[in-house]
Amino acid sequence: MPVRIGRRRERREQQGPQKQQARLGKALVIGGCVAALGFVPAAAVATPGSGVSATVVAEGTSVGKLKVKTPKGRTDVTFRTITVEPGGSTGWHTHRGQLIAVVKSGTLTRTLDDCSVEVTPAGTSFIEPSGAKHRHIGRNLGTEPVVLWVTYLLPEGSELSDDAEAVDCGKKK
Repeated sequence: MPVRIGRRRERREQQGPQKQQARLGKALVIGGCVAALGFVPAAAVATPGSGVSATVVAEGTSVGKLKVKTPKGRTDVTFRTITVEPGGSTGWHTHRGQLIAVVKSGTLTRTLDDCSVEVTPAGTSFIEPSGAKHRHIGRNLGTEPVVLWVTYLLPEGSELSDDAEAVDCGKKK
């Protein structure tokens, strides 16, 4: 055996520095590939799920960045469907926590505390902020029902909404 090892060393020395660099390069490439395998996401080796199904019930894209804030302390999370018939409204109200809403169908027209109006068509989403300074009313000014999918993030034990005094937008202009 010692003779064989010596012969390999002799052959390498006879091959010259270019072939030694090529061997070193191959070794580095192989080593890099092996190391890269450590960065492959774990999902690639995860076990497949079974007995699970899911249905997307509504999707909406926000106009801009959504800034979600949960209440301090424990948070009640409620998900519900709201339907506003043509000509209907939610009445003026506020929320003690944020809401994330998706308009599944129809067009919701909201008047906000400062009398600005936001029109939100099907396929879009929005956040309603919390607090008495954010009173608003939602109306269906269209001819088909407005269907909303809403997730409420409220302080534990809070009502889903609180009635609020109407804003007289005729005087605010």
